[in-house]
Amino acid sequence: MSTLMGQMMTMPLMISSLLVHAARHAADTEIVSKRVEGDLHRTTYREAELRSRKVAQAMARLGCVAGDRVGTLAWNGYRHFELYYGTSGSQLVCHTINPRLFPEQIAWIVGDAADRVLCFDLTFLPLVEKLAAHMPTVQHFVLMTDRAHMPAQTGLPNLLCYEELVEAENGDYAWPVFDEMSASSICYTSGTTGNPKGAVYSHRSTILHAFASTMPDAMDCSSSDVILPVVPMFHVNAWGLPYSAAMVGAKLVFPGPHLDGKSLYELFESEQVTFSAGVPTVWLGAINFMKANNLKVTSLKRTVIGGSACPPSMMRTLEDEFGLEVIHAWGMTELSPLGTLSKLKAKHKSLSPEAQHRLLEKQGRVIYGIDMAIVGDDGTEQPWDGKTTGDLVVRGQWVVNGYMGRPESPLQQIGGQDWFPTGDVATIDADGFMQITDRSKDVIKSGGEWISSIDLENVAMAHPSVMEAAAISCAHPKWDERPLLVVVRKAGQSVTRDELLAFYDGRIAKWQIPDDVVFVDELPHTATGKLQKLKLREQFKHYVLPTI
Repeated sequence: MSTLMGQMMTMPLMISSLLVHAARHAADTEIVSKRVEGDLHRTTYREAELRSRKVAQAMARLGCVAGDRVGTLAWNGYRHFELYYGTSGSQLVCHTINPRLFPEQIAWIVGDAADRVLCFDLTFLPLVEKLAAHMPTVQHFVLMTDRAHMPAQTGLPNLLCYEELVEAENGDYAWPVFDEMSASSICYTSGTTGNPKGAVYSHRSTILHAFASTMPDAMDCSSSDVILPVVPMFHVNAWGLPYSAAMVGAKLVFPGPHLDGKSLYELFESEQVTFSAGVPTVWLGAINFMKANNLKVTSLKRTVIGGSACPPSMMRTLEDEFGLEVIHAWGMTELSPLGTLSKLKAKHKSLSPEAQHRLLEKQGRVIYGIDMAIVGDDGTEQPWDGKTTGDLVVRGQWVVNGYMGRPESPLQQIGGQDWFPTGDVATIDADGFMQITDRSKDVIKSGGEWISSIDLENVAMAHPSVMEAAAISCAHPKWDERPLLVVVRKAGQSVTRDELLAFYDGRIAKWQIPDDVVFVDELPHTATGKLQKLKLREQFKHYVLPTI
């Protein structure tokens, strides 16, 4: 007996279809960009789709063929947006490169990906000039500007002008249809240990991720939104927002390199932004600017905060003082990146505001397309009781099963299924709310008991004089490890070690309170804004804790 098959059209999931849809059904919706050149640029989805077709033609004229990689070193802006679609849509692979990495890492990444073309903003011209000789796979260097802003002299031979390349084409180009499993883009991990690793996304995974991200229990995007991605397009595709916005036809506002609190606030207000997304350090700058100038946001309604754990004190400030809904999120480069977002279920609406807050401070629940579990040292699944910790593993439609050019698989078998080990330690409660308690390499093990560095940092961040804090382990002759707190004070504040340690009383168990506090001018961060604990541990590896 033959299986009855559905009689449905076969239409592969193509990234180009997102922009075609937006150009057709949200044609005059704006894409606004604060350019590197300093001015404000306005275009529409209709124009962006046409120019993306011209980008596809230009890349073909440069000799690119299906599967070739096109690298980008660029901020969030309309030209970068056109490259997203013009490359992936024409069966090329868009390789976004993080310019905040070490120059040696950037050159290594370009070589590992075998980028054939490198497109870059004016900001990065000196960097590319310095690295060009170390990027032998690159055949064409394209400066993302117009002729008026091209340098009179450069160390790059045959430097091409992006605007001239685009305007030389007629846009008479039909988006091809091909295997939806084909590579669409590459994003490399930040490479805190060893060389970065390339996560290769497909057209299928990207479209499914965009579908899920727009859902009400995720980012809740719609055509009535004005979306400003602060999270950079060079890091996990700005959490997928350039695709999600096109899917729903939302207005996009790109901040370019202008990421200080003043610039972001002015864009929020002038463009009537309703939704934004970024890492906690970015919101610190925005909060400090608004507080210093006694300002409020008039249109901004919600923000997604991820990349690293959002301190509860920051969430409370944004909610209570500025009226924003804060959606706490967790993800990874290897997850494209979304894994969980913190949204209440119907059953939680009757809880007290304080109980609701405690739930929303967790990293949240998975969205369809992702599953998760926590496992013990022996590989067995741990209970979802909100107390038991375990190593967090995930699987799903947009989770990588390996890395570019690396034959070994990172996956591990649990219960007969493949799971990706995240490197995070977490709890999951009975309602599926996950909470990261630490990175497996950052957890502090004192006398055989685990202390969460995130818990210690959250308490410190709640102190009114603390700008930023990091908790790391230090060697201890009796307890093996004890916590050291490294703190950046707010400008003009003079909180002391003893005052800060006393602040922990009643907030955590006494044995978990840090043994000492060190005050510094700034903390090291990774290229994606996360606290660089590895550097701090190296810096303080010989630190001697006080003995009592």
